[in-house]
Amino acid sequence: MITYEQFCENCKQLEERVANACEKCGRACDSVRILPVTKTHPVDAVEYASRYGFASVGENRVQEIVEKFDSERGCNLKIDWELIGHLQTNKVKNAVERVARIQSVDSQKLLNKIASEAEKIGKTIRVLLQINAGNDPAKFGEDVANTPALLEYALSKKYIKVEGLMTIAPLDENLDVASRCFENLRNLRDNLQTQFKYPLPELSMGMSDDLERAVECGSTMIRVGTFLFGKRDYTL
Repeated sequence: MITYEQFCENCKQLEERVANACEKCGRACDSVRILPVTKTHPVDAVEYASRYGFASVGENRVQEIVEKFDSERGCNLKIDWELIGHLQTNKVKNAVERVARIQSVDSQKLLNKIASEAEKIGKTIRVLLQINAGNDPAKFGEDVANTPALLEYALSKKYIKVEGLMTIAPLDENLDVASRCFENLRNLRDNLQTQFKYPLPELSMGMSDDLERAVECGSTMIRVGTFLFGKRDYTL
């Protein structure tokens, strides 16, 4: 695990990249937030993010959230947890009890389970609909064509609040591929807002390798892990 001082330096470099990207396309710097992704890192990473002033962290696996959130150090941190990885229905209960938002909602079946578990504890769970905007068979997410039906279903659920859309760009050295994916998501969001007369302010798209393209295409949140925390030492 890197030192806190190294983490702060990485944050400053990343913030500068985001600011430059925003300036280049005429956007306000505060229109794009950074979500530190603490997956595969110890709870120290979450502590670093909280200490630096981040409002939330992202995790990929429910079991990892449980282990960190329920630890003596994790349960006392003043920070929100967001699930950004694929969610299986048998893990929904643990997720709903601990996270502030689920970014990877991609089916009516999953919506039903989330709403059911949220109702049991009287908690409205914030969600993003994960869309396979790059039409990548290796990625999870609802198809673009089926998104209106998924949104309509989500809006019918009492204990679910839809705040926007999320996507993961196809892995490709040609960043134009990422741009097309991000543009697809932005256009989809704009069309959905018009069709449903419902605000979808959050566009979670972009990571360290393609954040400039994501900002240019309208991202409001980029998800960054290794750039901030370094590589995980699996010998620990």
